[in-house]
Amino acid sequence: MAKVAMVCNSAEPGKIFPPFILGSAAAASGDEVVLFFTPGGSLALVKGKMEEMREAKGLPDLIELYDGVRSLGGKIYLCELALEAKGLKEEDLREGVEVVGATTFMNEIKDATITFSF
Repeated sequence: MAKVAMVCNSAEPGKIFPPFILGSAAAASGDEVVLFFTPGGSLALVKGKMEEMREAKGLPDLIELYDGVRSLGGKIYLCELALEAKGLKEEDLREGVEVVGATTFMNEIKDATITFSF
């Protein structure tokens, strides 16, 4: 079993799908998955935003991928800097998103064997 860490720096669909596709595949394979969204990727975690992207042609259902990562024990973190930088509140976020500092994320992934950045 590996630990897989991914950082998402953008809320554009082309940057949102890969972490959830790869994250759900890794989690389904038994790997520990940690997804970290920077302020640049934070808006994708606002309630309703994934629903706007879920009908992307030729891609899997984004909500099913999100739910799959979570149900298989994956962690979905949002950098705490995004709250002030993007004017967000924790209640604006999807269920299952945990707001953490960069130190918490770095501590969590210090033994990651696979890392990606999107």
